[in-house]
Amino acid sequence: MINEKTKNQNGKQSGQPTEKSQKRFKDFMEGLFVALIAALIIRQFIVQAYTIPTGSMEKTLLKGDFLLVNKFVYGMQTPDWIGIPYTRIGVTIPWDYVYRFPSIKEPEPYDVFIFRYPKDTYTDYIKRCVAVPGQTLQVINKVLYVDSLSFPRPPHMQYIDSRIFPRDFNEYTPRFRNLGSRDNYGPITMPEDSYWAMGDNRDNSLDSRYWGFVPRTHIVGQALIIYFSVHGVFPYVRGSRIGQVIR
Repeated sequence: MINEKTKNQNGKQSGQPTEKSQKRFKDFMEGLFVALIAALIIRQFIVQAYTIPTGSMEKTLLKGDFLLVNKFVYGMQTPDWIGIPYTRIGVTIPWDYVYRFPSIKEPEPYDVFIFRYPKDTYTDYIKRCVAVPGQTLQVINKVLYVDSLSFPRPPHMQYIDSRIFPRDFNEYTPRFRNLGSRDNYGPITMPEDSYWAMGDNRDNSLDSRYWGFVPRTHIVGQALIIYFSVHGVFPYVRGSRIGQVIR
């Protein structure tokens, strides 16, 4: 009797950790699932993280900067593509089934915004909005004019090439509508629901001068803040850039 009782007690004791472990695992998986759903909702509708892969926005944004982007301000939308992130494996949702919520504001000149590259909507670009529907834009000897007024120069904008290409200069990359060169372009007027994007590194930016208008439907959100930044093949953290508000 004593041995049988001891055996039963040992059996219960040995079973208790297993039941607790199963419950902990179940709670963990449920919490992970809820957190994943919450993260996907936040990423789709409110805030998303991006990294800078090129130098077209230097020195406003540097390669290796990690940004938070406000997707709410221009009007969040339901997904227009569902698939495996960072691949092209998925299904495109017809625009008739995509809903865009009302925006807090429309994109404005001087905003730094994220948009889907018009030539390849799987790729996101980040540039500065310099002209909105109805405005007329022209570049004269590198200087940008919008509605005949000089566009306000961003504090970290730069030119890295001292040459000024004349209007008829034959560049390797064709310009949009053949309206001039990198440094002398336009004039061109923005159609309805169309925006003009340019990089702050004006001499090294593949932007609207080369591929044209950004449709309103392609605009994803406004860049907010740098939350992390690294540099180099053997990266070190650029601590001075962390927390910078993007202007």
